[in-house]
Amino acid sequence: MSGHTQNEARISELSYLDRQFMQQQRDLLNDLVSRQFGSQFSGERDRDLRLLQRLLDERLVRNDQTRELQAMGVVMGDLLAAELGLDWVVYEDRAGRSRALRYQQTDNYLFPVTMISRRREAGNATPVSRIYEKAVESMRAVVPALPFS
Repeated sequence: MSGHTQNEARISELSYLDRQFMQQQRDLLNDLVSRQFGSQFSGERDRDLRLLQRLLDERLVRNDQTRELQAMGVVMGDLLAAELGLDWVVYEDRAGRSRALRYQQTDNYLFPVTMISRRREAGNATPVSRIYEKAVESMRAVVPALPFS
């Protein structure tokens, strides 16, 4: 979550190019899991988190593969968005431009694209499911529980 305020950051909708790039990232991973495991990402949280972890455990995505690691962050972000009712936005501040998840019109953000890559590139092998749960926990204070459908 970020402590930045709207005054410090500029928030905008994803551009066409952002959406297209994110879809390419999803497709990259779906192609990989399809070839390697005969499977696809389904949007089912536990199953998809296991697939993401398996990519790392079997070294199909290595710690130096930033593009693939960030693609994994997009897939994980889609799961977070679905579970917590978050929306993808563009977050721009002095540090640069990022794709982020935001809860409604609040100043509460998650940055899932780099959640896996930052850790892996630093040699941190925290399991994907733990990264996911930590992100959920950080938003639970501000996001009311969604009703069961």
